[in-house]
Order: sequence, then structure tokens, then C-alpha cells
Amino acid sequence: MSAHEIQTRLDAIESRIAIERLISEYAYAFDGHDVEMLRGIWHEGALLALGEPFGDFSGIEGIVAAAHLLWAQSPHMHHWMSNILIDIDSDEATATSALDCLVANVESGPTQVGGVYRDRFERRNGRWGIVERRFELHYFTPLPGWKPIHGTEVPFSVSA
Repeated sequence: MSAHEIQTRLDAIESRIAIERLISEYAYAFDGHDVEMLRGIWHEGALLALGEPFGDFSGIEGIVAAAHLLWAQSPHMHHWMSNILIDIDSDEATATSALDCLVANVESGPTQVGGVYRDRFERRNGRWGIVERRFELHYFTPLPGWKPIHGTEVPFSVSA
């Protein structure tokens, strides 16, 4: 194997790891209300298209403002991102990942949200970032009677 082939393969591995981390940081930023982490995963001009009933938001500051709105509506969130498929083409990439999210919604109470994210990423000046994240909602299901009794997130429950 040539040095160029090795470098190409190494770049693909490092890119995949960076993209997987962006997907995870999105979940951790929303779950932990971490504005700085949230700001750091996007490129300028990015789009977060969550669709109905959540809304679509553009630009980093628009996405941060959206996070505050979503946190007001669902102050506690637990995202699980899985089944991640990533395709990389030089400095551009796409990914699809499944979402399972438990939220404490102020209107519906504990609610299970599921769907699929379809993402576009770009590497600019050597840094991967999200340029577009689109969500396809599969279900938004209130869970009446759900109430944790032990653990660090016991306050997670709200009355439905």
C-alpha cells in the first residue's frame, strides 16, 4: 500500500470519528443545555430543520435561540442516537442516524420522541461541522404514568 493510500484511509477514519463526535455532541449539548458545545458543532449558515411540531432554524445564533425555546418546552431531554450511516466524499459528508429521545415536556409530560436525522457536513479549514440537519419525526408519544423513582434524574418526571 502506498503512502498516499494510507493517508487517504487514515483521513477517512479520522473524518468518520469527527463526524460521529458531532452527532454525539448535538445530543449531549441538548441534554445538558450546553450552549457552547451546541455553538461549536455547526458551520456558519447552518440549518436545523426539525419540522413540525418543532420548527426550522438557520444560522448558529438562530439554532441557539431555538435550543432555548426547546428547553423551555422540554426542560429535560435524553437523546440516544444510533444506527449511524456515514458517507464521506473528500470535504463533504452525509449521515443518517436514528433518534430515540425521552423528554419531560411541559404540556404532554414524559414523552417519547423517535425519528431519523439526515445530516450534511463539511470540512472547512480542516474542521468538520454540521451544515444541515433535517429531522423526520416518526412519533411523539406521551407516556402517562411514567415516573422515575431512583437515579440522578428523578426530577425528570413532570405531571402530564
